[in-house]
Amino acid sequence: MDFSLPPEITDIAQRIRALVETKLIPLEADPASYDEHQNIAKPLLARLRAEAKAEGLWALQMPKERGGGGLPMTGLAACYEEMNRSIFGPVVFHAAAPDDGNMRVLNMVGTEAQKARWLQPIIDGEVQSSFAMTEPDGAGSDPSMTYTKAERKGNDRWVISGRKHFITGAGEAKHFILMARTSGDNRTGLTAFLFHADQPGWRITRRIPIMGPEEHGGHCELEFDGLEVTDDNVLMGVGDGLRMTQIRLGPARLTHCMRWTGMGRRALEIAAAHIEQRRSFGTTLAEKESVQQMIGQAAMELDIGRLLTMRAAWLLDQGSLARKEISMAKIVAADALQKAVDTSLQLLGARGYSKDTPLEWMYRYARQARLVDGASEVHRMVLANFLRRLGKDFYQWGSYGG
Repeated sequence: MDFSLPPEITDIAQRIRALVETKLIPLEADPASYDEHQNIAKPLLARLRAEAKAEGLWALQMPKERGGGGLPMTGLAACYEEMNRSIFGPVVFHAAAPDDGNMRVLNMVGTEAQKARWLQPIIDGEVQSSFAMTEPDGAGSDPSMTYTKAERKGNDRWVISGRKHFITGAGEAKHFILMARTSGDNRTGLTAFLFHADQPGWRITRRIPIMGPEEHGGHCELEFDGLEVTDDNVLMGVGDGLRMTQIRLGPARLTHCMRWTGMGRRALEIAAAHIEQRRSFGTTLAEKESVQQMIGQAAMELDIGRLLTMRAAWLLDQGSLARKEISMAKIVAADALQKAVDTSLQLLGARGYSKDTPLEWMYRYARQARLVDGASEVHRMVLANFLRRLGKDFYQWGSYGG
């Protein structure tokens, strides 16, 4: 097994690291760098995005012919990790959710006309996008529980009614992918629709307050009461919505893991620097066995998450769906992130709990990792079902084709 990366990927990752260390991390300590929702301020973001574009580090997940970097998933794993060593990193390089997952699925399944209208403006950074699936009384981890409905009107359009909530980025998004029910069949009853924020027939009822820092556009509750979408803005085909969500959500979950390993690394870097200089009872903290146990355990768990993430990325590059491998990575990387941040905060004591470092920001952010894109309990259920179905083949090396 060879875990080394091609020289061109290593070069890109190193250039990302340099920009993160010299430009992004120093900005985190300045209160003026943040907006009112504790994310990077928009004027600063625009300047840094221009630098990322000038360095050829923009939208690395997208094809080169559309202005992206054309990297495979294994390359993205290395690069996304480097980006999220800064809390500002992913959005600066155009690798943040939900745009990341939306761009990927539009590029994979959209028609050429849909890519021109809906995808390219997202890639170019002209608009934000949002993925509207979760509902207050239904769909979350189980898309088949979608109650929002789309009904035929005439020969070429649909009228949509219902509610969605916790829709990330909706407050500033212009391009939306909306899941709605078009029949009662649990497998073929869902359809994905594309719509623009300026269309009538829908509204944002509230921006939901959350525990952690917020993405630009927050997490919103939406109401649909007559939104009309024409047939040419159906993504894939009528009844293909569940298949579309599976195509989108698997890789999207894995890119979360890629980013989380970077944040976990940064948290441990902050802790490592602190324990080398902080003295207590005659020695530095780094010389104390209990401290070594704490930071060593956190580093090990983080590296396990990195390995699972890279394995799943490799399988995706081979054409596998990597469903069980992505579920494993999602569980472990989420736990490892929280372990790394909690350990670092504990070792810094009151300083870690204060806003003098980004650790308290990371701590609040990290708690969502075990919830977003499928709670850890759901992914453990997925793994149990794979074990029941595959038996001994659950543990085979390489791809099993699922």
